[in-house]
Amino acid sequence: MSTSVQVEPVMERSYGGIGRCKCSFWFAVAHDILGIFIMMVGVFGGLAIHDLFIYAGAIVIFLSLIWWVFWYSGNIDVPPEELEDDVGMIKLKNHRLSRVVRRVSSRLSSGIRNSFRKNGRSVREGNGRPSHAGTDMRISTVHDSTLASSSKELEMETLSI
Repeated sequence: MSTSVQVEPVMERSYGGIGRCKCSFWFAVAHDILGIFIMMVGVFGGLAIHDLFIYAGAIVIFLSLIWWVFWYSGNIDVPPEELEDDVGMIKLKNHRLSRVVRRVSSRLSSGIRNSFRKNGRSVREGNGRPSHAGTDMRISTVHDSTLASSSKELEMETLSI
């Protein structure tokens, strides 16, 4: 005995007017109005510091662009078919192409990475030690020995990496 289950299709909510991001929209409008008001006070106010008001109004209007970008990008509709790759479901028809692109990308990046290394060797070898292990480096330090004498000594120390 089988039971049938009727599933209703999921309908995406349609947003009319200003869209989904109402808060960003109203912040952007408020910044625009505030910026224009400050700028007009600078232009028509007859104040001694009118330049300050003009520039401040322009800066507030410029900063409202951030809210406009948030509003616009929040209202972009992406069909569910295009979102499949973002959630881990790789389309079978593009599987071979993506594998080839990944292989070419990894070869190119490893070639660029190895071109900056000495002799094309890896930075770390199999045991976790750097590839230039065992080399000695000389470090020169100057010590001011005012207690012992008034001259400066040059002392050579060997640092093994």
